[in-house]
Amino acid sequence: MNISELARRLRVSTDELRSKLPELGFDIGGKAIKLPDRDVGKIMAAWNEMKKRQYLQKKMEDQKARAERKLKVVEGTAEHVFIPSTISVRDFAAKLNLPVQKVMQELMRNGILAALNQHVDFESAAIIAGDLGFIAEPEDVAAAVDLGAGADRLERVREEERTDDVSVARPPVIVVMGHVDHGKTSLLDVIRSTNVVAGESGGITQHIGAYQVVRNGRTLTFIDTPGHEAFTVMRSRGAKVADLAILVVAADDGVQPQTKEAIDIIKAAKLPFVVAINKIDKENANLELVKSQLAEQGLVPEDWGGNTVCVKVSAKQKLHIEDLLDVLLLKADLEKSSIVANPNRRAMGTIIESRVDKGQGPVATIIVQTGTLKAKDFLSVAGQLYGRVRALTAFDGKILKEAGPSTPVKILGFKVPPAVGDILEVPENPDELESATEQASKRVSGSDIGTKHITTTDETTDGDDKVILNIMIKADVLGSLEALVGMVEKIDNPHVAVRIISKGLGNISEADVDRAEAAKAVIYAFSVRAFPSAAELARTKDVDISEQTVIYRIYEDIIERLKKLLPSEKVYTDLGTGEVLALFKKTDKGQIVGVKVKKGKLMSNSVARVLRAGQVVGEGRIEAIQSGKSTVKDVLMGQECGLSFAGKVRIEVGDMLELYQEELHARAFAV
Repeated sequence: MNISELARRLRVSTDELRSKLPELGFDIGGKAIKLPDRDVGKIMAAWNEMKKRQYLQKKMEDQKARAERKLKVVEGTAEHVFIPSTISVRDFAAKLNLPVQKVMQELMRNGILAALNQHVDFESAAIIAGDLGFIAEPEDVAAAVDLGAGADRLERVREEERTDDVSVARPPVIVVMGHVDHGKTSLLDVIRSTNVVAGESGGITQHIGAYQVVRNGRTLTFIDTPGHEAFTVMRSRGAKVADLAILVVAADDGVQPQTKEAIDIIKAAKLPFVVAINKIDKENANLELVKSQLAEQGLVPEDWGGNTVCVKVSAKQKLHIEDLLDVLLLKADLEKSSIVANPNRRAMGTIIESRVDKGQGPVATIIVQTGTLKAKDFLSVAGQLYGRVRALTAFDGKILKEAGPSTPVKILGFKVPPAVGDILEVPENPDELESATEQASKRVSGSDIGTKHITTTDETTDGDDKVILNIMIKADVLGSLEALVGMVEKIDNPHVAVRIISKGLGNISEADVDRAEAAKAVIYAFSVRAFPSAAELARTKDVDISEQTVIYRIYEDIIERLKKLLPSEKVYTDLGTGEVLALFKKTDKGQIVGVKVKKGKLMSNSVARVLRAGQVVGEGRIEAIQSGKSTVKDVLMGQECGLSFAGKVRIEVGDMLELYQEELHARAFAV
C-alpha cells in the first residue's frame, strides 16, 4: 500500500505519518513510498492505540487542571475579575482573557445555553468564573448603549440646542422599564385612563407604544417598553429617546433579571429616574426586601440615606399615581436645562415602530426629538429619501397638521418602510438625495437573507457537527420581527443551533409552506395567520405552523424542540488513586489485581485510568472490589483490596489506577 493512501485512511498528512512511524516501532526509512501489506494492519492498530492514549492523557490533564483551578478559588489564590450585574458572553470571555468557545462550553456544562451577545447575570457568571479558575467580584459599571451614526448626529444637534438662545422647553419623554409582569402597562393604563392591557395578548406588551398625558397643565410623553427579555433591543432603543425613566419593580417579586438589565440601560443612557414600587396592595408585598435588593444594585432609597426616589404605587387600586406624576414633574424641573429643543428647525426623531399596513402602505411611529414635523415634509433616513408626509396621526387617532418636539406621531407617506431605531430627518435639499429602493425595505421585510444551503432539521449537521433546527418567522410588525430574530440569535451552543431560513412580515403564503417543506423547517407566525390555501397545503405536506400571540411562547417552543435534539453531556467525578501491588489472575474480561489506596476512595462500577511512569496506557472498568473475604462497594485511603478490572490493557505491578465516575447528564436550557 502507498504510504499516502494509509495517511488518507488515518486522516493525517503523509509527512506526519512518516515522522510518527519510528515511534510506533516501524522504521521504514525517510524515502519509502510503499508499505508491506503485512505491516498495514499492525500500523493502523498501533496508530489507533497511540491516539487513544493521547486522548486519555488529555482527558486526565483536563480533569486535573479543573480540580487545580477550583482549589485555587477555594484557597483564594486565584486571579480576581470584576464583573457587572449583567454581562454578555463575549465581554465575559474578554474579561477572563479566554476564547469565547471555551466560555460557552463551560456555560453549557452548567446548563446555561447562551450565545455570544446574550447576557448572563452576575451570580451565574461568578459560578462559571470559579469553574474556570477565577474569583468574580461585582463591578458597578453599566455597559454603554451602542449609538449608530444617525443617533450620534441627533445627539450633537440636541447638545447644541441645550446652549443656544432659540431653544424652548418641551415635554419630557419618559420611558417605563422593568421586568415582565411587574405592571408597567397597567401603571400607564391608569395614568392614561385607558385600557391598553386588555388589548395585549397574555397581558404582556407586544409593541412599543408612545402616549401623552397632561398633569397640572403640563404635557408628559410616555414610552411603554416591553419587559420580557425578548424585547431587549426594543427596550434599549426606548431608553435612547427618553429624558426620564420609571423603573417599575413589583413589591411581591422584587428585583429580577430584566430589572437588572433595565438598570444597566438606564445607567448607560445616564437617565434621571424614579423607582415605582408597584403592587403594594398584594398580601405578600415586601417593601423593605425590594429596597434592600435595589440597594444591592447601587440604588439606595432616599429613606435609607441614598439618592434614589422610590414611590409606592398600586396600579390595580389606583394608589399614589398622582404622587408619581408629581415626582416626575419635579425631576423634569431639575433637568429643565436639558429638556429643550428648537421647534423652528427641520425635524429629527427616532422611529419606534414600523410596519406595512394593508390599506395604508408603509407606516411608522416616530418620537419627534427636535424641530417640527409638518404635512408634506420630505423624509430621509441615512441620507436616502424615504418619502413625504401624507398624513400625521396622534396617539389618540386625531389628525395633526404638525408635530413638535417630544410628540409621538404616526406617519403615512413612506415609499419604503424604515427600520425601528432609524433616525428620521427632514432633509434640507431632498432633490439631492438618492431615493430609497426596495433593497432598503428588505431590512423590514426580511427578504435579504443569505442562506448557504437548506437542510433537514432532524438529521443534518453543519461543519461543526451541530444539529440544526431550521425555522421561518412571520410577524405582524417590524418591532416584533426584530425582537424575535434577536431572541433566536441568542440561542447558540456547540451542539445544536437554530437557522432562520426566512423572515418577513404578513400572513403565511403557499410559497412559505413550499419553502418550509424543502428545508424541513418550522414556521412561526406571530400575530399573523396562514391563508386558508396555505393552511391546507401545510396539512397536506405535513409542515408544522406554530401560530402565537405572545412572543416568548415562540422562544419556549424553540427551546423545547432543541432539548430533544441536544445530546447528553458527560460529567466526570474524580474518586481516588490506588497503586498496584500484586497481580492475581487473568479473567475473560481483564485481570484481578491487588491495590493499596493512596488517595480518596476506590468504588466499584467506576472507570479506572491506568498510568505507567506517569503516562496513560489505557482505561477499563472496576467491576468488583473485595476487602478481606467480603465484596464491598468502596475502600478508603490506606486500605488494601482486590480489584476486578475489565479492560484490554495489561496491568503491571507498580501501575497507578486513577478511578473516576463518568455519567451522562441531560443538558438543561436556561430559559
